[in-house]
Parts: sequence; C-alpha cells; structure tokens
Amino acid sequence: MNILTFDIEDWFNLLEHPLTDNIDNWKAFESRVDQSTNMILDLLDEHETKGTFFVLGWVAENHPQIIKEIQKRGHEIGTHSYAHKVAYSQTRDEFSNDLIKSIRLLEDVLGKKITAYRAPGFSVTEKNMWVYDILMENGISHDSSIFPAARYHGGFNNFPSHKPFKIHHQNKEIHSFPLNIKKILNFNVVYTGGGYFRLLPKQIIKRFMEGDDYVMTYFHPRDFDYQQPVMDKLSLFRRFKSYYGLKGALQKLSSIIQDFSFMNIEEADKRINWNEAETIYLKNYL
Repeated sequence: MNILTFDIEDWFNLLEHPLTDNIDNWKAFESRVDQSTNMILDLLDEHETKGTFFVLGWVAENHPQIIKEIQKRGHEIGTHSYAHKVAYSQTRDEFSNDLIKSIRLLEDVLGKKITAYRAPGFSVTEKNMWVYDILMENGISHDSSIFPAARYHGGFNNFPSHKPFKIHHQNKEIHSFPLNIKKILNFNVVYTGGGYFRLLPKQIIKRFMEGDDYVMTYFHPRDFDYQQPVMDKLSLFRRFKSYYGLKGALQKLSSIIQDFSFMNIEEADKRINWNEAETIYLKNYL
C-alpha cells in the first residue's frame, strides 16, 4: 500500500526560522504556492493519480483559488494547521484555536467537512499526545503526524507501530497513518519525502519501496521548485537539506508514480481491516 500526500505551504514556511516564525512577516515574501502546487497537480493528472493534500489554513485564507483547484482535480484535502507552528510549542488552547481556525477556513472554501490532519513538522511527540484529544473533539478522524524516528523537529523514537494504527480515547477513535522507516547503517531513515527523497538515488528509493508493504510519502511544493529564492540565515545543514536535489525532484517523483500504484489516505482507509490494526490508548500518554 503506497500513499501519496503533500503538505501545501509556501516556500518560506520553514519551521522555527527567525525570519518566518512570526506569521505577520509572511506577506513580505513573494508567494510561489500557486505555481508550485499546480506543477504537482499537472503531474498527478498526467499519471491519473490521486493524493491527500494537507493545506495550511493561511494558504486557504490568502490563496483560496489553489485550494479550489486541488478540490476540482479530485484530491482529498485535510488541514496542516493554520499558522504552521510545531505542535509541541503550543499550549492546549493555542493548539485548539489554531486547529479550529484552519478547519473553518478550509471548510468555507471547500464547502465540505475537514476530517484529516497532519501536524507541521510531524511535531507530535510522547509529551504532547494530548493533541489527539483535541483532534477528536473537532471531528478529525484521520491523522498522519507520527514520525517514528529521530527528527530535527521532534520525532517519536520507539513508537510502538510503524503501520496504520488506531488511537482510542473515551469512545472516540482516530485512524492514524505514520511515516514508514528504513534502517540504514543502524539509523532509522524516512526516505519517502523531504531531503532524503531528494538526496537518495531514484533506484535506491524504488528498491526500498519494493521491500515495504506500507509506504507513506510526504512532499511539499517547494521540494520541486528549483527557482525558489534561498532563505537567509540558514545553517549549512538546513540549507543543504532544503535545497539539494530540487531540479530533478519532479521527474524523480514522476518516475516513481509510473512504477508504483499510489492512493490517497481516504482510499487507503477503506482498504485496511481496522479490526486487526494495533490500538494505541491515549489515556496511557495523558
């Protein structure tokens, strides 16, 4: 089962960066989210493939036309928060207010209920699993926020499941789709998106995928936009991670979609026997 997902944010929406951490500064940057997202949509049309698009509420507020275009082309849409803040940096009230604002903005544009969520930077850790309580309260039934490996923005090492699982709490349930990992030289690596996808050769990625019966991808419009500006005040590591391999990334994705069958989260959810899936009880983390 290969699942195709995209986090729709602009090129400057880098997490925990001094120039962009304040949302009031965002309008000072040239927006490229329309054109870079349309590149993705055109590619998926070419391959007759559907994905799940996790969209920032801020994008829905300022660029509603691209949200309507995603919907028009038949893709599933979920929320990626409103202001792109890592979840572990927020209080319960801050997280709740941000989530509700993002849901309302997206629903106003789309005219339909939002039921899927992904945290910015996969920023759900053992210390803030309470976010699932708030997600359940606000009608979220599908999630893809668990990154079961070490990560700059958190990660959840030793998470008990690397396959789709259920989160249960007080007679409510969320179906969760974590990232999948591959062990390389004793390190857990997520190769299906971001910097690792652009760094690793195409044939290596294909070989890894052939050996995995569950693959969760995660891409951003900026992963394919080699003409985007370079953000100031980045460390050498973050600069390399953010910009290496941009020029060939869209063609690499095209080749992989051609060789493998992909679906969105909504379709994957229908194919899973949830009675046999592992259950995580939220009370054990609260």
